[in-house]
Amino acid sequence: MLYTAVSSLLSHWRRHPSQFAMLALGLALATALWTGVQAINSEARAAYDRAATTLGQDQLTRLMRADGQPIAIDVYLNLREAGYLVSPVISGELRDPEGRLRVLGIDPLTMPEEAQGPSLEGSLDLVGFFTAPGILLMSEATASGPLPGGLPPIEIRDSIPPAAAITDISTAARLIDQSGPSYLLVDPDQPFGLPPLSSATDLSLREPQTGNDIARLTDSFHLNLTAFGFLAFGVGLFIVHAAIGLAFEQRRALLRTLRALGTPLRTILVALSLELAGIALIAGIIGVALGYLIATSLLPGVAGTLRGLYGAEIDGVLSFSPYWAVSGLFITLLGTGAAAVQAMIRTARMPLLAPAMPRAWAQASGRIIRLQGLVALALFVASGTLAWLGQGLLAAFACLACLLIGAALALPMVMTAALSLIRPKGAFAEWVVADTKQQIPGLSLALMALLLALSANVGVSTMVGSFRTTFLGWLDQRLASELYVSAATPDEAEALMAALAPEVDAILPIVSTEVRLFDRPAELFGVVDHATYREAWPLLSQTPDAWEALATGNAALVNEQMARREGLRLGDTLAIAGGLPIVGVYSDYGNPSGQAIVSLNRLTETYPASRATRFAIRVSPERAPELASRLRDEFGLPADAVTNQAQVKAFSVDVFDQTFRVTGALNVLTLGVAGIALLTSLLTLANLRLPQLAPIWAIGASRATLAWVEMARSLILAAITFLAALPVGLALAWVLLAIVNVEAFGWRLPMRVFPGDWLMLGILALLAAGLAALGPTLRLARIAPARLTQVFAQER
Repeated sequence: MLYTAVSSLLSHWRRHPSQFAMLALGLALATALWTGVQAINSEARAAYDRAATTLGQDQLTRLMRADGQPIAIDVYLNLREAGYLVSPVISGELRDPEGRLRVLGIDPLTMPEEAQGPSLEGSLDLVGFFTAPGILLMSEATASGPLPGGLPPIEIRDSIPPAAAITDISTAARLIDQSGPSYLLVDPDQPFGLPPLSSATDLSLREPQTGNDIARLTDSFHLNLTAFGFLAFGVGLFIVHAAIGLAFEQRRALLRTLRALGTPLRTILVALSLELAGIALIAGIIGVALGYLIATSLLPGVAGTLRGLYGAEIDGVLSFSPYWAVSGLFITLLGTGAAAVQAMIRTARMPLLAPAMPRAWAQASGRIIRLQGLVALALFVASGTLAWLGQGLLAAFACLACLLIGAALALPMVMTAALSLIRPKGAFAEWVVADTKQQIPGLSLALMALLLALSANVGVSTMVGSFRTTFLGWLDQRLASELYVSAATPDEAEALMAALAPEVDAILPIVSTEVRLFDRPAELFGVVDHATYREAWPLLSQTPDAWEALATGNAALVNEQMARREGLRLGDTLAIAGGLPIVGVYSDYGNPSGQAIVSLNRLTETYPASRATRFAIRVSPERAPELASRLRDEFGLPADAVTNQAQVKAFSVDVFDQTFRVTGALNVLTLGVAGIALLTSLLTLANLRLPQLAPIWAIGASRATLAWVEMARSLILAAITFLAALPVGLALAWVLLAIVNVEAFGWRLPMRVFPGDWLMLGILALLAAGLAALGPTLRLARIAPARLTQVFAQER
């Protein structure tokens, strides 16, 4: 009996292949967008994990200086002589115009077994590894990419993380010009009877962490991607819900017949479940394949974003993972079940002798719409409460969820109220308005999907536009110097600057060093006392004598990210260089890491190894191009070693554009899915609305007139949806800028509006609605009169 029930149900799809295509397409697209995002996140996190396990960073304690600077050789030797099992590691980065590479220098003879260092067995030349010029171990993807010049021979090892190389510690010391180890790995099995390490040295013990610094830093980015993927999946489920509901309405007679012939209700429900599970499995497999293609196309952009914004290195090539594939299929089955719940409940409650009258499956009463309005109001209140009192990214996204779901639930009431404002003249016009109101429940799901897609587009485009406008103005301030020059070595830099000094207005050294502040990686810059900083450097808050105090070496500036994250205020002490009061907070858009500025003298006194190799040159704009050419020709500098303000700005803007390219692509895909949802609903109503249209045709309205009315109705409803999406999108943008952005990245941007973008988006919304309505409209215009006449002969 179960086989008969399943066969009977599947016969519906053979008679309506377009509906099956819509259901499968909706599931496949929803799965593809979700799976694609999860594949990207999974690939990135796998790269973080590989980097974290390198040299046991996720399970071995490290000894390091509190300020993050190299450890003196004597300190390491004294610990070894005392019997402590510690192993030195030199970590640094090589960077030149040709590329950049992270170098890890190890001592294989003292490295703990738990460090899981690279294997030195096989074909590796051990003599070459331990002696000059040395050998670099790196992955094939790293070796085939852009690399700095002048590297030792390269050996391929699969276990090395992206954009990194492992070599002997002596080779690393020579390459990055650093004599002391960056940190010491602590063997977990220390000799018995030794005092604790904490009492034997002034170095800080840093315990292994389950989440490495990069993983924690990029959590917000991946959470944003997941939110977009979930939004796209939710919009796709509107298509699924519409297709399943249509099939339920069209199979009422079949279900009644099966019940009347003695098929148990439980058997019918099991048959429906098996049918949907089979369709979901087929569509899920297609969706996973499409998601793989989407992730493959977007991953290079994501890799560029993570590299440019966070300094995180991941491979630009996607590897298949059963984890995200299975999770994609699971979420497809779960989503299909959620979309089918309403139809299953109505099937279970349908009386045995229920009349076989096709009708709009989502026809809602005024009471239902009012109830939705009350729920929407409650969600708006919850969203406002979370925006006011909530803390953390989860609260921020919960605020967004309440806002978007509340707006979607309120849409039918808003549309009904908007149509009630129309005062039609004439019987036909009154029928058009009344009939449009009647169709709102049937189209509400598709219009909700369109509202969500349009709101997301308005919100994200407003956020990106605000960011871009503010970012460009900020760059004009920060990039005040006309030329930026890089030298290969500090000695070459000193000779170059000595030759340039008589010809330029000012030479501003760009000196920085990596430190740890508040137990997080940070960057410390040293600046000279010059009017360029006083006049151009953007400060969000400052004491009256901020720059004077900084020039004396007795004060520090911090970026907005660190100030917000650590709750710092003017006058607080920054634990660096003996402790310096904070006299200013500056904007630092695009950088989620902590950063501080002290005087150059204080920086070089505290960190003598920090020497300038980059300089900002102040010269008249007219002389800048000629001076740049001279530097390249007379001093033999590479082309990329001398850049002007426009080049640096173009590079920064390119990194910015790369950062939001992925979200822009997801926005376009989400809008496309919403258009398909609208098409599905219109195709559904096209057949179910014949009983309402046939009498109007019978009293004199032509089929062409009815077709034009249908097209106009779709465009009007889309226009109302777009107008409703504008305030929702602007509220979404405010939450993104004022709450999500602050929680995720640590800075807040002023909100700006771009009406030109709204106009373009409105045109796209009308175009999507028009294309979705085109098929049903043409079908109505060409329908045979006999088909309309049959309506009056059928039982209604």
